[in-house]
Amino acid sequence: MAVTPRRVGWFGGSFDPAHLAHLGLARCALDQLGLDELRWVVAGQPWQKAGRVLADGAHRAAMVGLLIEDEPRFVLDQRELRRSGPSITLESLREYEAERPDRGDDAICLVIGQDQLAGLPSWRGWEALVARVTLAVAARAGEAVKAPAALATRPHRLVTLAMPAMQWSSTEVRRLAAAGGDVRPMVGERVAGYIARHRLYSEN
Repeated sequence: MAVTPRRVGWFGGSFDPAHLAHLGLARCALDQLGLDELRWVVAGQPWQKAGRVLADGAHRAAMVGLLIEDEPRFVLDQRELRRSGPSITLESLREYEAERPDRGDDAICLVIGQDQLAGLPSWRGWEALVARVTLAVAARAGEAVKAPAALATRPHRLVTLAMPAMQWSSTEVRRLAAAGGDVRPMVGERVAGYIARHRLYSEN
């Protein structure tokens, strides 16, 4: 029996913590790209953030799980937490594809922000990566997506995701949590409760 190809979103990050702007981007990707599923891939050792101490991977994955539990098309993917060494998107994608040899025709959309797009030529194996995915780039409100010059030298597919204006960042959530502030407007009730119960981002 023939397998119907699916459209799969790949949304990677340290998610330290995951917040409502992440959720907004993921929902835009679901709707605008017509995805069958979107995988939240929690980075184990993000090489881009070498030198910064992250919350334990189990905590970061748990917070993603709480944030996405109401959407059945969202999938928590912890493969990079189980693998040693730096988290490389190309390696993770190859591993995922090897698990599903009958799904070789699935369309993979790599969901990234403008900053990630700008730094894409520094990613390990980026040339092979852009050859096998569609880059789905979140456009900041009122701004055009600007691709790095190196990308123009490689065959690639790029689409723009129209995003509502949301200024929240994981850095701001951590700062506010450390100061004892209310992070519920940024992360929602469930994630805020988890941060409080486990005393994340606070030395007190």
